Amino acid sequence: MKIAIIDDTPLNLVLMEKLVGHHPGWEPLTFSLPADGLAWCLANEPDLIVVDYMMPGMDGLELIRRVRAEHARDDVPILMVTASDERKVRYDALEAGANDFLTKPIDAHEFNPRVRNMLMLREAHLATRNRAELLSEEVRRATAEILARERETVTRLARAAEFRDPETGAHILRMAHYSALIARAMGLGEARAEAILQAAPMHDVGKLGIPDYILLKAGRLSPEEMSIMRRHPVIGHDILKDSSSAIIQLGASIALSHHEKFDGSGYPHGRRGADIPIEGRIVAVADVFDALTSTRPYKPAWPLERAVAWLEDGRGLHFDPDCVDALLSEWVEVLRIRERFGEGE
Repeated sequence: MKIAIIDDTPLNLVLMEKLVGHHPGWEPLTFSLPADGLAWCLANEPDLIVVDYMMPGMDGLELIRRVRAEHARDDVPILMVTASDERKVRYDALEAGANDFLTKPIDAHEFNPRVRNMLMLREAHLATRNRAELLSEEVRRATAEILARERETVTRLARAAEFRDPETGAHILRMAHYSALIARAMGLGEARAEAILQAAPMHDVGKLGIPDYILLKAGRLSPEEMSIMRRHPVIGHDILKDSSSAIIQLGASIALSHHEKFDGSGYPHGRRGADIPIEGRIVAVADVFDALTSTRPYKPAWPLERAVAWLEDGRGLHFDPDCVDALLSEWVEVLRIRERFGEGE
């Protein structure tokens, strides 16, 4: 236990240093100049401060106030050394943050128990702090485990839909990263971008409810088949909407809204403009861009220039112009994502 002793009287310093040094586990650090003592106390973490009241340049009250002004030092016990008749000084010291007092001349029979009591108080504070840190770490670990299980649930839902759809897992990864990229470029913040990254893979989970003869049909769908296919956003939303997970709730919103169009001509509800949730508008751009530039059994991959032209032609019609601009403003990162999550990966 480190005990900082600050007193401008050499005799008092020597006496208190010897009294402290007689106890195993107590380490005295003495300072005859209050400025030096204060600097050490602020740069380190003492377990007890013993400070005289009357000192040149900075009295004990000022030193206590400056120590207490540091939030990290508000639980360090402080003993002030005063003359027996200095009642006002004692009141002021208590207001400043002193915990107890030593009376001059210093008496070993008084000094030892008061220091011991203050160090016991300090040990209690440290035990409480350590317990709080331990609990905080346990909460952090438990939260991390919950988030890991949540991510696993999201991944498995996305894979379940993927097994029934000719689209590849690489498409899911690319469109999710494009979505997060757009969110960051639009200034939505890292936390929101990360949430969209995790939730976007669930956008087509509603295809679990679409019959295989429609989902896997190689040719153009009939009007009746298209009507059934267009139910998958509502099915996906119904699968996800009642989850207690914020990520899965976000996935429900994406599933329901990513086929809406900015001009109101999309489905399932024909929402328009800002009435479409921002996450749906983002994923609409990311999903279509990757679908256009990916090979499918029914079409070759479009050249990037043709896909970009399609997005630009759809600004304000199919797509939110801000989302299109955000994707194209990060073109270097778009190419990195394409390279990182290629079809063979």
